[in-house]
Amino acid sequence: MSLIAPVALAATSLVHPVAAGWQLLVAALAGIALIVALITALKVHPFLALILGAGLVGAVAGQNLNDVVTSFSNGFGSTAASVGLLIALGAMFAKLLADSGGADQIVDTIVGRASARALPWAMVLVGAIIGLPMFFEIGLVLLMPVIYLVSRRSGLSLVTVGLPALAGLSAMHGFVPPHPGPLTAVQALHADLGLTLALGIVVAIPAIVVAGPLFGRIAGRWIDVPAPTTFEAPSGFGTEEHARRPSFGMTLASILLPVVLMLAKSLADIIIDDSTQRLQQILDVLGTPLVALLIAVLVGIFTLGRPAGMGRAAISSVLEKSLPPIVGILLIVSAGGGFKQVLVDTGIGTQLADWAKGANFSMLFLAWLLAVLIRLATGSATVATITASSLVTGLVQGISSTELSLVVLAIGAGSVFFSHVNDAGFWLVKEYFGLSVGQTVKSWSIMETLLSVVGLVVVLLLNLVV
Repeated sequence: MSLIAPVALAATSLVHPVAAGWQLLVAALAGIALIVALITALKVHPFLALILGAGLVGAVAGQNLNDVVTSFSNGFGSTAASVGLLIALGAMFAKLLADSGGADQIVDTIVGRASARALPWAMVLVGAIIGLPMFFEIGLVLLMPVIYLVSRRSGLSLVTVGLPALAGLSAMHGFVPPHPGPLTAVQALHADLGLTLALGIVVAIPAIVVAGPLFGRIAGRWIDVPAPTTFEAPSGFGTEEHARRPSFGMTLASILLPVVLMLAKSLADIIIDDSTQRLQQILDVLGTPLVALLIAVLVGIFTLGRPAGMGRAAISSVLEKSLPPIVGILLIVSAGGGFKQVLVDTGIGTQLADWAKGANFSMLFLAWLLAVLIRLATGSATVATITASSLVTGLVQGISSTELSLVVLAIGAGSVFFSHVNDAGFWLVKEYFGLSVGQTVKSWSIMETLLSVVGLVVVLLLNLVV
């Protein structure tokens, strides 16, 4: 079944709508609008806004309040149990990577060997590698001193140097598990994790090239911003703190370890395809995201922490300090899962499927468009991914694993579309780069849009050949 063809739907496993289609659509739009208004106008924390938005969806749809509470609680709990554990382990690994000097080692090795002309391409590679295990916000904060230094030494605009690194970070966040958004979509749609990861990297590469070095060169002409002197040198470059660092090879191997384990599981499922085989059973366990990230953290203690001279107390302190900053992320992501479950249990996904049944419409484009609309409304790539994946659940019954992975990636592409004033990342970039709101739109927002559109185009092309 081609996803470019008109959508064909199975009638099984779909939630029966609790109200008329127009009422469910109004309920969903009202809930999303309330969340946007609370976050942007009243500055309510997204965690509370998502709870209140879910309540409004249920009320407008005419659901019993107890049923709404149950739906939200189930969605919150299942998301926290699955994605929440991975977020916590990912934060531990990221903190080890940063505090050991491993991240600096990656940056120093790659950037230090690049010519002035190749610097934007080197920054892409740095952003993508750092973006594999880290959240966008953490990666941005970590990379900014490096971006400042490279801009000052090369004489290139901060935008020319910085946008490629941000493109690498953002693409990893939107396209590649085990980041929360794509991972949640994988679980919601029951897609194959390893296959989605592999295809996600294929989609990310051309998107990063276009939105990073190519667009960065153009944007740098529009906005010639010099690097501030906030940091005379990035943390760890020649300082006593990171006089001892893990080697480049060891650091890179540590970062790629969970990715390799998850890909190995997927390849074993394809090549061996026999659950009784001992090798496949072992790889199935090792390639589970929770186990792969746990192994990465445990290995990182010895490949990152110990070579940096960290003792038991120091490593324990690093791991302990990694968790408090991600509590807010955990709550928001889990509340997004609760909001998603309320939408699912109203049956709006089934109604959407019924509307799309007779339409000559690409499922991939529909998945992308839904994510775009929610991204524009809420400002959150993760919430956009979670919500859009719930809305297309009824459209993906009976399709192949490859097609499921492409739907996940189409949603991921839509989730990074045109970051603007309701996105925390927009303000982070604005402040760190010293830009006006207009300059941020002309650089960062357009870069995100290019990532989204090129990502969709690559997904559509892949659907023709795989």
